[in-house]
Amino acid sequence: MSEFENMAGSDKELQEFLMIEKQKAQVNAQIHEFNEICWEKCIGKPSNKLDSATETCLSNCVDRFIDTSLLITQRFAQLLQKHGGE
Repeated sequence: MSEFENMAGSDKELQEFLMIEKQKAQVNAQIHEFNEICWEKCIGKPSNKLDSATETCLSNCVDRFIDTSLLITQRFAQLLQKHGGE
């Protein structure tokens, strides 16, 4: 393999690494936003113990987040399969 081909391969690996890191940062930002939304929605005033309504609200909020995350993940998988098939 020539030095140019080796550099091109390294460049591609770097681009893939940066893309993955960017996606991780986006996921972390979404999780942070999700936490803020659920906190504002479900926690009236903090106390030592969660009441049943707060617990149910948080559970539902987390369930919706998981449902949404799975839907997005499945959509990305479909796009990757479509792109890989071209």
